[in-house]
Amino acid sequence: MTKRNRPWGYQSGNDEGKPDWQLDPQTLAVRGGLARTGFGETSEAAFLNSGFTYDSAEQAAEAFKDETDHFLYSRFSNPTVAMFENRLAALEGAEAAFATATGMAAMFASVACLVKTGDRVVASAAMFSSCYVVLTEILPGWGIETVLVEADDVEGWKAALSEPTKVVFIESPSNPLMQITDIRFVSDLAHKVGATVIVDNVMASPVLQKPLELGADVVMYSTTKHIDGQGRVLGGAILGSADYIKNSVVPFARHTGPSMSSFNAWVMLKSLETLNLRVERMAESALTLAKHFEGRKGIKAVHYPYLPSHKHHALAKAQMSGGGTTVAIEFDAPQEKVFAMMNALQVIDISNNLGDSKSLITHPASTTHRRLSPEVQADMGITPSTVRVSVGLEAVADLIRDLENACDSL
Repeated sequence: MTKRNRPWGYQSGNDEGKPDWQLDPQTLAVRGGLARTGFGETSEAAFLNSGFTYDSAEQAAEAFKDETDHFLYSRFSNPTVAMFENRLAALEGAEAAFATATGMAAMFASVACLVKTGDRVVASAAMFSSCYVVLTEILPGWGIETVLVEADDVEGWKAALSEPTKVVFIESPSNPLMQITDIRFVSDLAHKVGATVIVDNVMASPVLQKPLELGADVVMYSTTKHIDGQGRVLGGAILGSADYIKNSVVPFARHTGPSMSSFNAWVMLKSLETLNLRVERMAESALTLAKHFEGRKGIKAVHYPYLPSHKHHALAKAQMSGGGTTVAIEFDAPQEKVFAMMNALQVIDISNNLGDSKSLITHPASTTHRRLSPEVQADMGITPSTVRVSVGLEAVADLIRDLENACDSL
């Protein structure tokens, strides 16, 4: 392997041939973690094999004892997956990453690898419904206490983090109303009581928010969303210190098996190359759309962090470089009228995914958050009249016209 073919990336373990200046995130998104084979391919290689061979029985034994650097089995690690992990870590500014099969696998593994019976978890109250189920139903069944705090409840955070806590889980911005939690403030409180702070950064993406720079210890993603962002494959990722990934996440994942497939990793490697471009454009369009519909007749509220009317606007501007790609709209109409509006759309698709290049709309109360009781939905601010619009890469004028026509049809 020539010097130019050496892999380099943030904390890749081999910096030979790496430029001697700080690379821009866009450059890292294209080249971070790159590891070419002896064939010198331009695109990253897809290693679709399940296993690996050894030169000798002794080498196999040494590999399983971590005495030699050798891939063992693609459930544990794989060259293509490793490239994706190294590239995403470079973009995030993390020491290490572990890729998982789905976003929920990442969320569950990031927390479960740290807790045991008798431990305590504190979390932001507004979150994706499956995360809510994990924290409030599954973990308590294991004898783990979960305490929920509203995003902007300063005294609530102080009280909840006044005693020993194992994990703090923050979803910011939250899904679907884009509530913002002060990551720096909560992290400072959490570290005083020995907690590991995990941030679900899905709604912001690595482009618009850097939780590790704000004091968090761990970042997790559903890479299905913006990172793939084109509706093709599922995936997740956990990022943090080398010690956390190696000694907490990897042993848990190795035996429970939530690993990412090498094909999905290859697809997402190529997606990372355009992540910045896509997210920045989508966030710009989302802000334009949010501004247009705020105050429109028939609309009660538009929830978007970069709108001055958003209750967490100042905090969002302080810790995010953009307002995100998702807009929540609450109509002054009953659910059946909202459904009729959605059915009248001609460009925007009805789908419960988000972060896609195609604009999508969903009704959280009956889809993504249906599992939660009406009382919990109400506590999160989700009403039967609320929709979530994931703004894609279409011309924003077409998206506005499509929504306007659908609203007019009512």
